[in-house]
This record gives sequence, structure tokens and C-alpha cells, in this order.
Amino acid sequence: MGPWLDAFLPAFGLIALGAVLKRRLLRDDAVWAGIEKLVFWVLLPCLLASSLSSVRLGTVPIAGMAAALWLALLIGAGASLLLARAFGQGHAAGTSVLQGGIRFNNLLGFAIAGAVFGAPGTGLAAVTVGLIVPCVQIIITPVFALGGAGPRPDPWRVLRQVALNPLILGCVLGFVLAGLGGLPPGLGPLARTLGQASVSLGLLAVGAALGAEAMRDRFTLQAATAALKLTAMPALTLALCLALGLEALPATIATVFMAQPTATTAYVMARLMGGDAPLMAAMTTMQHVVAVVTLPLWLFILWAFLPLP
Repeated sequence: MGPWLDAFLPAFGLIALGAVLKRRLLRDDAVWAGIEKLVFWVLLPCLLASSLSSVRLGTVPIAGMAAALWLALLIGAGASLLLARAFGQGHAAGTSVLQGGIRFNNLLGFAIAGAVFGAPGTGLAAVTVGLIVPCVQIIITPVFALGGAGPRPDPWRVLRQVALNPLILGCVLGFVLAGLGGLPPGLGPLARTLGQASVSLGLLAVGAALGAEAMRDRFTLQAATAALKLTAMPALTLALCLALGLEALPATIATVFMAQPTATTAYVMARLMGGDAPLMAAMTTMQHVVAVVTLPLWLFILWAFLPLP
């Protein structure tokens, strides 16, 4: 019971605390907007770079993890768009279903992977994020523009937007540093300290962004998207990992990340790029509520069927 409490109580406790702080103490939206920018542009890239820099890349099955994750994301993207069409939703709502179906809360994933599996889990978590984030951005960014009323997307602009994503830059830097033997003395502790701060501050910001009042909007569509994201996607990922012969820990970390609720930043992307922002806010809230049950269940399933330490 101890490892389970260590994994989930701090993570979901911080989310709940963030919701309380937003409504009782720190009500100014500008405060939370500043925290989100700090986490996204500085702290989380430091976490990715510092975690990846300590990974011995030769011991990580990157090709197998990439194949499993990317194939799962492509199938999930197709299923999400078909789901939106089955519910008779237009383009704007379809982009929100797509984000709800394939995006993930990387901060919650890091918190759980580190708490349950320690440094090896954190290192593999960074590799997983480094593989998922570019694929997700390459899928989502053109979809926002392809069915909208605006001009067709410029491929070079899309590539530039993906390449300059701070999470991707943090991953690239981490892979380079890993190949060079890690962070130099002095910078290593600094980057790790900044990275550790990203999880706590980021989860507080997640809680502040959630709102239960939005969950009534198209409830059946939300529930179907949550089922796709929190049950079908991790099941598909686990099946692909096993089919590709991945070892227990890489398969577990890949599955745990794909079992995460959708990213809270999906709401910002929906609002800025012409998506259905209210529906996206509702999906984000519902998935985080449901994940309180599904994430422990997935860890139980993984522990029962895989030879984990």
C-alpha cells in the first residue's frame, strides 16, 4: 500500500490543492498564467533535459518504444476523429476530441513514474515524453488548420512551430547531453533542482485550471473520449509493447504515460487555434476526475502481468 500512496496521494493531492488555492487564496488568473509559463518554458524543459542526460541510451529500447507509441498515437488520432464524426460534431469540436484522445498530462506521468520506479522510471519517462510530444504536435497542428475557415497550413510554419516547442527542445538537448556523457558539474544539480520544481508547481496549476461546472457539456461525448483515452489507448500501447518484445519497465512506463488524462494546456491550444474551448475544458476536468480510478487500476494490471521489480 505504501508505494501506491506515495505515487498517487502527492500527485492528486497537489491537483486538489491547486483547485482550492485558485478558489480561496490565489484567485488572480494572472498568477496561474505566470506559473504555467514558467513551468512550460523553463522548468519542464529542465526536467526533460536533466532526466534524459543521465540515461544510458544504449540500454534503452528507443526504437521499440517509438514504434509502439507512434503507432498507438496514429491509431488513436484516427479513432478520435471518427468518434467526433459519429457524434455529429463539427471541425472545432473534432479538434477537441482529438486532443482529448491523444494528448497527455506529462507532469502527472513524471510524478507517478518517479514515485513508483525511482530514477530508472524518471529516465524512461523522459524518453517517453521525447517520443510522444513531437508526434502529437505533428498530428494536431495541421488538423487544426485543415478543416478550419482560415488558409491552408504552411508546412514550413508547422515544422517551425513543432521544432521550437520548448518541450521538444528540452528533449533534444537531453538526448545530446546523454550522448556526451551527461550534464557538466554544477549545471547538473541546478537543472535537476529546476526540474523537480516543475512537477509540484505544474500539478498545482493543473488543479487551478480544472472546473467541475463544465462537465455537463455534451456529457456522453466526453465520456466516450475519456474511455478512449484512459482505457483503449493504454491497452493498445501495452499490446503493441508486448508484440514488439519490450521489457517490462519500458512497456510499463509507455503504458502509464498513454493512460494519463489529457493535457491541461489543450484548453489553451483550443482557444488560440479555433477549437471548441468549452468542450476541451470539460473533457480535461472529466478525464482528471476519472483518472483517479483508472491510473491505479492500470498500475495494478501492469504489476499483475509484467515482471516488474
